[in-house]
Amino acid sequence: MQSYTEKSAGLKRILVLNGPNLNLLGTREPEIYGKTTLNDINEMLKTRAKNIGVDEINFLQSNFEGELVEAIQKARGRYDFILLNAAALTHYSIALRDAIAAIPVPVIEIHLSNIHKREEFRHNSVIAPVVIGQICGFGADGYIAALEIAVRKLERDAK
Repeated sequence: MQSYTEKSAGLKRILVLNGPNLNLLGTREPEIYGKTTLNDINEMLKTRAKNIGVDEINFLQSNFEGELVEAIQKARGRYDFILLNAAALTHYSIALRDAIAAIPVPVIEIHLSNIHKREEFRHNSVIAPVVIGQICGFGADGYIAALEIAVRKLERDAK
């Protein structure tokens, strides 16, 4: 049996990380974030992942920066891609930025709302320079888009 610390050729393993307050989706400022809950998003991702050949998809939501940093660090060798909605931590967490930069696992940054159309302090993402791309403003569909992009990239890289 192969351990999770060893990469498996051809496997597609995705980690979905969600930051502070995303556990309140569906009730928190629905005019900005919509009425879809985080559980709804996770279920949509599970279904889509199964349909596009993802071997493993796991989810973590935390209101604690350190827990997210540890999850990113532990992703090395265990996951092939990370989908990250760092929420408010996007704008100031050098710890998250450094954790992403320190591992070879590619990360896609996701935001439900268009952070560039919101308050000025939300326009800057300190993690943007160390992720492969950013998807914002498409609500829950942004997660599905990120998943599909990750899978296409993994498939291209495997050739």
